[in-house]
Amino acid sequence: MLLNVHSNYSLRYGTISLDDLIAGMLANGYDSAVLTDINNSSASIDFIQKGRKAGLNLLAGMEFRQGDTLRFIAIAQNAAGFKEINEYRTKANEKELPIPERAPEFHHVFIIYPFGVVPVKELRDYEFIGIRPAERNFIVLEPKSNYERYVILAPVTYQPPDYTLHKQLRAIDHNLLLSQLEKSHVAPNNEVFISRIKLLELYQQFPNLIANTNKILAQCSFEMDFKKIKNKETFTGTRYNDKELLLQYARDGFVKRYRKDDKIALERITKELDIIENLNFSSYFLITNDICRYAKGRDFHYVGRGSGANSAVAYCLGITDVDPIELKLPFERFLNPKRQSPPDFDIDFSWNERDDIYKYIFTRYQNSHTALMGAMSTFRDRSILRELGKVYGLPKGEIDRLVHEPASMLNKNELTNMILSVYNKLADFPNQRTIHASGVLISEQPLTCYSALDYPPKGLPTVQYDMYVAEEIGFEKFDILSQRGLGHIKDCREIVLQNRGEVISTDNPKRFFKDPNIAAQLRSAKTIGCFYVESPAMRQLITKLRCDDYLTLVAASSIIRPGVASSGMMAEFIKRHHDPSLVQYPHPVFKEQLEETYGVMVYQEDVMKIANAYGGLDMADADVLRRMMSGKYRSKDHLVLIQDKYFSNCKAKGYPEDVSREIWRQMESFAGYSFNKAHSASFAVESYQSLFLKTYYPLEFMVSVLNNYGGFYNRKVYVNEAKVSGANICLPCVNTSGFQTTIHGKDIYLGFDCLLNMESGLGSRIIMERDRNGAYIGLENFVIRTGANLDQLIILIRVGAFRFLGAGKKELLWEAHFLLSSDKKEHKKGVGVLFESMSSKPVLPSLEHSIMEDYYDEMELLGFIVSGSTFDLARSTYRGECKASELSNYIGKTIRMVGDFVTDKTVKTKHGTYMKFGTFLDDQGDFFDTVHFPPSLKDYPLRSTGLYLIEGKVVADFGCPAIEVWRCGKMPIHADPRSV
Repeated sequence: MLLNVHSNYSLRYGTISLDDLIAGMLANGYDSAVLTDINNSSASIDFIQKGRKAGLNLLAGMEFRQGDTLRFIAIAQNAAGFKEINEYRTKANEKELPIPERAPEFHHVFIIYPFGVVPVKELRDYEFIGIRPAERNFIVLEPKSNYERYVILAPVTYQPPDYTLHKQLRAIDHNLLLSQLEKSHVAPNNEVFISRIKLLELYQQFPNLIANTNKILAQCSFEMDFKKIKNKETFTGTRYNDKELLLQYARDGFVKRYRKDDKIALERITKELDIIENLNFSSYFLITNDICRYAKGRDFHYVGRGSGANSAVAYCLGITDVDPIELKLPFERFLNPKRQSPPDFDIDFSWNERDDIYKYIFTRYQNSHTALMGAMSTFRDRSILRELGKVYGLPKGEIDRLVHEPASMLNKNELTNMILSVYNKLADFPNQRTIHASGVLISEQPLTCYSALDYPPKGLPTVQYDMYVAEEIGFEKFDILSQRGLGHIKDCREIVLQNRGEVISTDNPKRFFKDPNIAAQLRSAKTIGCFYVESPAMRQLITKLRCDDYLTLVAASSIIRPGVASSGMMAEFIKRHHDPSLVQYPHPVFKEQLEETYGVMVYQEDVMKIANAYGGLDMADADVLRRMMSGKYRSKDHLVLIQDKYFSNCKAKGYPEDVSREIWRQMESFAGYSFNKAHSASFAVESYQSLFLKTYYPLEFMVSVLNNYGGFYNRKVYVNEAKVSGANICLPCVNTSGFQTTIHGKDIYLGFDCLLNMESGLGSRIIMERDRNGAYIGLENFVIRTGANLDQLIILIRVGAFRFLGAGKKELLWEAHFLLSSDKKEHKKGVGVLFESMSSKPVLPSLEHSIMEDYYDEMELLGFIVSGSTFDLARSTYRGECKASELSNYIGKTIRMVGDFVTDKTVKTKHGTYMKFGTFLDDQGDFFDTVHFPPSLKDYPLRSTGLYLIEGKVVADFGCPAIEVWRCGKMPIHADPRSV
């Protein structure tokens, strides 16, 4: 009987979750309802699935609005009607078309108009007018013939206690104060569930309306095979041809990857191909391979990772560079006959090449069948308080206090109490539809069969549901990811060719695993710029492990994750790595399953092994655990069942309860963080490719890092790393620099993109004009040819970009003002000389200049000092009692050091207080680490960037030194002479 039901996916409008809608239907006696969320169908399929489990007849539709005005309600008669609705909404989204008062022509859709908008005589056969309970009196005196086109319209938008929440959401949506909301902005105050019996009583005077409503519902049904795979079924057009093509590709790759007589590899690949064919995944492999082949053809560097690296077929095809046979990675972790949902490949591309890959995919596989995966942004934590604070008109200061000090007595008033009372209701509440970070769907049927498509700023169609719904209806996404580390690798190869004339390759990365020079580079933790191994925490872990081989780095890539660290097993792994005799297995199963990792659960596969071998869970339940860890499983009830089964099995086997609980705790601590081994191995391969370049081509590598706009650190750190590697760092120069950083031998010229306030258009013009007509010979010549304005010219002068002229900055600034002062017409590029001859410029007296002025200019214009270092700003020449490289000689001693702040990490302690881990550079450009426990941090906080005098005790954890800080404070620096 309910033709117009809104869930909280009617964003910033409805307040009822899908589960609560179903519970409300059951409680009020309804067995049928149509979900008609406003301008979207993101929740339709999920709602129908949930309804089936509850024994309800749930249907799909959509409420079309133009702004706050209801135009009409569309109800799908069947799957074809659902597609029609989605196509209409998609077209409106793509073309940004307004929704008219009259619906377009449909073939499998019922349309319901609001009362008083469309005359009865103008209705089409499938169109009706909805009569709300409050509108019954309006139709009493109408001709009875009109009743044949009327239906019951009893919208449901919110639960009775949540009308205020509804209004708050509407105020947030309109960015208005709650008091500024108008009647048209909000729903009537009666759009709540009423019992079916009461609803029928309200309309007992109008039996035609009841009959018409029931007739519409009876003619609607929604059938979909949710278990059938929805991805594109074939690559070539037939399954047989897909099978043969995949076999051919695998054979070709086998010859390149393995020895011809490798029987183990051949047997493994044959087995995988049989499973792939039996589960009809040949097309999935071929499409992924097609994407990778296109990337290779464009010379795009990519990395295949995730569970797909468990496949030897994927390794042979070149989708991944991880040998799963060598690493003993089971194919079943990726694909097995019992798996109910399809797998996915994760392919990383360079950050500046992914859009090209998207373009290829959408062109190759048709827009109507290809879309980005959707996602749902929810109200979270502080954003809730800020949004609610704004709608009630709280000043920013009070909102900040409410966010940062919720327990403050100043927050205890009626208004803030109301805001805090709503906080829990809005937590994780749908807020905005957005785009999944990387997912792409390629469908056999048009994607409008499953939802309308959004067209966000990227301009690519995006489904309106998230990955959980996609999986449940039989989709598996292709993860097309991006990262800057791949840009470092590709660009470095090109820079080496330009600077040294050498052609280098990072293919076949296995050769890097045995290189002693790369091993030494890794062991020294000199990994700045290298993907995944450059962060302070990772460099410390490498030092603690004395890591210098591939397998140890694979393990490090996983144990660095918070799940392992929080369980205490990261420290245990390091200890056992250095002394395997310390290994104590809590049960013989651990030795059998985890001897390679010293009995420590490092990978997701390890948890599955223990859950199966120790806890007696079958592999299906173990896989649920694994999926739960990666955040891809929604059923908490299923977890409770698995937990009960685990402990029941352990008890039946006679295991001590405390041991079983500790093992469960270790497994549970992985939730949301742990990697599968193939994923870690893929990351380690890319790390080795970066390490190869860092070891043999350190200057070119750092230029590529700068030109891909860094990684973990800011530009200053990478410039410092290039400097300590032997480069001569040069300030931008209009006659030498490119838009990005360039290298000439050992001279690295920073690019115009390094200038914080430089117009990018001018940077490009400087280079084009220089390439076309030669070097610049003076300021006047430069201005005439580039059209630079005074502000931009001043920036270039102050950063030293005209130092080739041999004149001082102040003299050049005088000249610039003489050329482009406000009483002279500014030169526009392409127009003749507009200035008087510079021969008539005034003769200037000798102007004083100090290097300190240069330092402050560079700090202001670049964000860091090139002509010297931050240490040159210090008033004192004191640099501490030791260098970073000497810290290991001072273990247990109290020392003082001066450090240039790089970064810090805040960690919450078990007691609810906060501590920090700091990273600094000494005056030699070497890193050292600090530990700030809550007492010292409270009295001596780290206050952003700058030079710090640090006092504390040198401690070491597994041979990795750090300073346990007792006191620290910013060093006094020279005043800016430019402001004197």
